[in-house]
Amino acid sequence: MTVIELPQWISILGNFGFPIVITMYIFMRFEKKIENLEVVISQLSSVIQTHKKD
Repeated sequence: MTVIELPQWISILGNFGFPIVITMYIFMRFEKKIENLEVVISQLSSVIQTHKKD
């Protein structure tokens, strides 16, 4: 990397770095919520199965 390329790399990181970081943060938060939904759906499925047997 030469000194001439450095401003170009800084510009690229400035334009794309922030959106990438925000996207990763949102995906991490959604992952936790999706895991919680999986647990709730599993519980709901077992409740439905027990009520079908009655």
